[in-house]
Order: sequence, then C-alpha cells, then structure tokens
Amino acid sequence: MPTVSVDKALLLEGLGRQYTTEEFDELCFQFGIELDDDTTEEVKGTDERPQLKIDIPANRYDLLCFEGILRALRIFLGKDEPPTYRLTQPKELLTLTIAPETAQIRPYFAGAVLRNVRFTPERYASFIDLQDKLHQNLARRRTLVAIGTHDLDTIEAPFTYEALPPDSFRFAPLNRTEEYSGKELMELFDSDMHLSRYLHIIRDSPVYPIIFDQQRRVLSMPPIINSNHSKITLDTHNVFIDVTAVDKTKLDIVLNIIVAMFSEYCAEPFTVEPIRVVYPDGHAEITPQLDPRRTLVHPSYVNRCTGLEHDAQQIARLLSRMGHGATPAGDDEVVVDVPVTRPDILHECDLMEDVAVAHGFDNLPKTFPSTNTVGAPLAINTLGDIVRHECAYAGWVEALPLILCSHDENFRFMNRPDDKTKAIVLGNPKTAEFQVVRTSLIPGLLKTLRENKKHALPMQVFEVSDVAFKDPTEKQRMARNERHVGAVYCNKTAGFEVVHGLLDKLMLTLSIPRIDRNDTTAKVGYYLKETDDATFFPGRAAAIFLRRTFDNPDGRSALDSLPELRKALDEGGDAQVGTLGVVHPEVLQHFDLFFPCSALEFNLEAFL
Repeated sequence: MPTVSVDKALLLEGLGRQYTTEEFDELCFQFGIELDDDTTEEVKGTDERPQLKIDIPANRYDLLCFEGILRALRIFLGKDEPPTYRLTQPKELLTLTIAPETAQIRPYFAGAVLRNVRFTPERYASFIDLQDKLHQNLARRRTLVAIGTHDLDTIEAPFTYEALPPDSFRFAPLNRTEEYSGKELMELFDSDMHLSRYLHIIRDSPVYPIIFDQQRRVLSMPPIINSNHSKITLDTHNVFIDVTAVDKTKLDIVLNIIVAMFSEYCAEPFTVEPIRVVYPDGHAEITPQLDPRRTLVHPSYVNRCTGLEHDAQQIARLLSRMGHGATPAGDDEVVVDVPVTRPDILHECDLMEDVAVAHGFDNLPKTFPSTNTVGAPLAINTLGDIVRHECAYAGWVEALPLILCSHDENFRFMNRPDDKTKAIVLGNPKTAEFQVVRTSLIPGLLKTLRENKKHALPMQVFEVSDVAFKDPTEKQRMARNERHVGAVYCNKTAGFEVVHGLLDKLMLTLSIPRIDRNDTTAKVGYYLKETDDATFFPGRAAAIFLRRTFDNPDGRSALDSLPELRKALDEGGDAQVGTLGVVHPEVLQHFDLFFPCSALEFNLEAFL
C-alpha cells in the first residue's frame, strides 16, 4: 500500500475547510483511504511544513499525488463535478515514428503534450513524485513502463524512437554537461544509488532504446535517464511526455494518469494535446485516448450485495460522488461512464463497491443471515493436528521453517536431481534464499538444526505442513499442495530406531497396523522396504508403503487431488507414501551439521 505525503495547509485550503486530525481521519475512512500520520507536532518549531501521510490502496493510481487526492475528495464532498478530460485539435499533430529494432527491447510507445502549464515549486515536485511512484508500483521499477518528460520548446518534431547499439550514440544525461555513449553511461551510473537499480533492464541487450528529435538530439534513453538538453524546469510551459513499455495496457494507464492529473494546470484545464505514433508496420495511433469507458450497473445487483434499497437515481448520484459519470437508463439500469483515471474498475462488482463507499460502509444496513452455518476444520487439518499433538507428546519439538527455500537446498544439498517437472520456481525471487517452493520438509528441518547447533544433544524436531508440486491436471493453478509429516533426529549416534519408533507411534495413532508385505489377506496396513535414496546413507534407507483396499468407492474421494497415489492404491493396493533413514554425510556437510542425523517424511493425505 503506497503512502503519499501531501502538504497539510495546501490540502485543507483546497478542501475549503480546516479539519482537525480526527475529522480528516474520519473523512479518509469514509472515502476508503487511511491517514497514516499528521506531522504537525513533529515539525513544530522548525521551518518544515506539516505533512499528511496518507495510505492509498494499491489499485488507485489516480490517488498517488496531491492533485488526485484533492480532486477525488472535493468530488466526494460534492464541492466539484467530475471533470471532463478532452483532447485538443492542433493545426498539426506532433509525430513520432517507431523503428522496427525497438521490438527487440521495448516495442510500445505513447506520448502527449501539456500546453501552457504553470508550474510552482509544489506542483513541480508533485509532478516528479507521481512519476516516481508510478515507476515503483504499476511499472514494476521501470521494467514494464518508463516515463520521460521534456521541455517541448527545446526540441523539434517529428521525433523517432529507435533501438541502437550502445556505442552508436552520445548525449549529455540529466544534470550533466559531458556527453557519454550508452556503454559509458552504464559504467557511469553503476555506482549511482538511484539509477543503478535500473541498469539491468537494458544492460545486456545488443541495442538500447533511444528517442531523437528532428535534429537527431537525444531526448532520453528509456528506462534509464533523460537528456539534459530537454530537461523540464519551473520555467517550462509546454511539456512533452514520452512513455515506453513492454505492456500495452500499462502503457495506456500510466500516460492517462499523468496527463489527467496535471492537465488541471494547463491554461485550459483538463485539455491535452495528442500526438501521432507511427508503428513499424505503418499503422498509426493517436495517443492518449481520454474517452470514458461506458458500462452498465444494475441497482438490483447493487442492492442485493449491499442490503440497500436504492433506485437508479440514487445509485447514479452515489457513483457521481466517486468520480463517475452516471445516468439512470430505466428502473434497473444505470449507464456509467468510467473515467480514464479509474483503470481499477473492471466489473460491475467494482461499481457496486464504489456505491457502498459513497453510501458509507458503516451506514450499510445490518441484516441477520437467512441461513445458519457451522464452521468445521478441513479433514486434513484435523488429521494434521492429531499427528502434531502425538509428536509433541512423544517429546519432539515442532519447527516452523519457511515454505520457500533456495534451489540448492531443495535439490543439490539433498543429493536429489531436479527434473524440472516438480518444483515450482519463482520468476523473480527477492534473494537466492527464496527461489523455489519446497518439495520436501527435511531441508527446512536440517536448517533448523544448523541454526541451533549450540543446544544440547539430542535434538529432535518435526513439522506438519505443506509442500507443493507442479501439476498440469490442475487446469487453473497448475500446482497442488500436499500435507506432509517430517522429523529429524540429531545425536552422537544416528538413532535410526528413534525415527522408526516415531513412525510406528504415528501409525498406531492412525489405526494403521504394520503388516507383512507378502501377506495378501491384509487390506489395510503399512510396511517398510529397503530403498536406494541418495539423501540417505546406502543400506540405511527404507521406503514407507501403505496398503488400503476401498470397499466403498466413496471412501476414495479424499485422494482425488493425488492422482499418482490414487492410481497406485487402486491398481496394486500398495503405494509408497514416504521414506526414512540415516541422512547421508554429504547432505549433513551441505547443511553444516557435524553429528549424525536420521530423518522421516511421509505424505499425510494418503491417510484421509
């Protein structure tokens, strides 16, 4: 949830009323945002101006600046009507042509011009701050979208957007007078605290995106930095905005938000001059498109969801308070013009939520449910709690490792190969410690022992929790969870009999008898069979097999989410559900453990 700091005096002046902190907090609550802090007391006796720090919902990009918050609150309070954003009709459209090579790196472009803007220090700071917040949130740190702003009076149209080798162009970057090539800029900004975090986006590309004017003067090298030649200042009156992206939808959202917020300061408020963008295949687009999106909302649906009894006229009035254009179109229809500043409105339920906000969530009628329901834990959770308690009663200590781990910990450290078909790999992990979703509980337990080596021996820890696997049969998630039981015993001797004893104790609790694997008369039971598993010492590992014969087909439904296990139980009656053994010395070395360990892990869902 982003936090936006706004000047308290300017905001309250814009609202036309002096609110106390408590009153403004209540206003924020009613509107659906949250006052995080009022710095009035903190800055008392200093030259700093009091700030209001406001938490904004992550999907409300129109509230990421002072202008958006003030405008939305004034409309909500009924002091203003929702503005109408419109495009001007210049005698000649500015044109930008996109070169085919840009498809290799950032293929999309959009732009606009704000004419006769009047900047003040506060407006200028807000303009820059909004760009930064959009870069960090919606644009995912400039990887998806990058914004550039230029003084139009210092450059000449038409413009070109190209992708060139790093050494084929030179320009002076923002706030510098010396010219550098693209490659030299990478070296220059490698130690820059602000820009170094973005260099990876294009550094390894054979071509860098670059924007030129008619005189081949560089405007910017997105997504890294603008040119010093075209930088905007407080004296800038005509602003050319360029937006490059790898995602067309986010490209349009970013441009629309910026021009909608700051077109307020144009000589003719809420007007934007479009530009013509010519793509490599020859087709042209006019950007931005500021027409509202028309949709319908049904009062019957809104009333059913909120408990209200409003007619179409009342619904339209409430939607207008949230910035929409709304007109009744019958007894059960309201035509809604969703402004370009509200990309978060996707479905009718979003409009229903806006109606509830405008009416006041705390004012919604309280009703008693027409039906009674009784909550109960899932069967797997009940079973997990039974096993967890039994392990604790037996003297084992429960551990709660993280469900994410490194790729090495999940595979190489355990002497297990990665066949690329099981582990769920994170696309953009924050650190090397969180690369995959674990497929086994044992690595986490070994890490727990490693961090507690100073404790007295023996140490015996367990965990009852989920692991996850890729599963193409799950059409929506393409993955599934499994509830496992894991335990590791560490002492001066391996203690295989200890984890074996824990297994027998748990099976006794689950009423699963131990059977001879050659006994064909036994319908339910478990047995051990020697196995080769690189995680365990050779000759000191066993597979746990479960036998269940289902006389009642309905009794098999709990295994529907485990197709391989279900198939094994159906066809042969026996299925491997886990392993136990003495941990291999190489595995212990990987986890920096110096005493022998024995481990146990099995799939608890097989016992439902």
